[in-house]
Amino acid sequence: MNIILTRPLNDTENLMQELFNLGHKIMHIPTLKISSAILDPIKLQNYNALIFTSSNAVKNLRIEGEKKNIKCFCVGSVTEKIARINGFTNTISASGNVNALKNLIINSKELKENDNLAYICGDQIAYELDKELEKEGFKVRKFINYISEKITSLNDANIELIKKYPPNVIFVYSLRSAESFNNIVANYSLAPMMTQSTVMCISKKIVNFFTKTGWKKNKIFNPGDEIIELERIK
Repeated sequence: MNIILTRPLNDTENLMQELFNLGHKIMHIPTLKISSAILDPIKLQNYNALIFTSSNAVKNLRIEGEKKNIKCFCVGSVTEKIARINGFTNTISASGNVNALKNLIINSKELKENDNLAYICGDQIAYELDKELEKEGFKVRKFINYISEKITSLNDANIELIKKYPPNVIFVYSLRSAESFNNIVANYSLAPMMTQSTVMCISKKIVNFFTKTGWKKNKIFNPGDEIIELERIK
């Protein structure tokens, strides 16, 4: 199959290689540029747990203190995997959405009311997780440790690839990424090449966005299950 991956290269390089090895044609069309925010190191001794709502929050983390035993709540399995690669061992993941992450934290037996939580995220969020947790009695400090910027342009090589190999499947991992990708398609009049594409989205909100903007084949998937989902589409 012809597949478009929209994550930044360092987030999708391993998946690209796996898909190549399975015989798929891969087009890498990044939709967001991620850069680190200027932020002092987080002092772990001041917190009972860390909350990560994306793998970029882990990758751009600067800390002081011992990280092996501190509890880490991760939005999904990919974020948890990155946390473990970076030396965190006491981790747990939700099902890939922030509401599930909130419920995981609220129901955790390892936390109690008035515990101090460090919520680490990017500059663009669709859900005020810190405020929701504060309503439950937790003390939450939000740290914005990365900035995301939309990419809405394509180079000539990618334009020609899309025209030569119209995508069967497109993987999209955030609402901002969906907005950016939709802009790219409009800017370069690529919609006729996309009419048969299945757009794989990580949430209902993203599915709704694509449906409202005229895309016909939109499905929800869990990050990390890309290869499984491709087998189902076959």
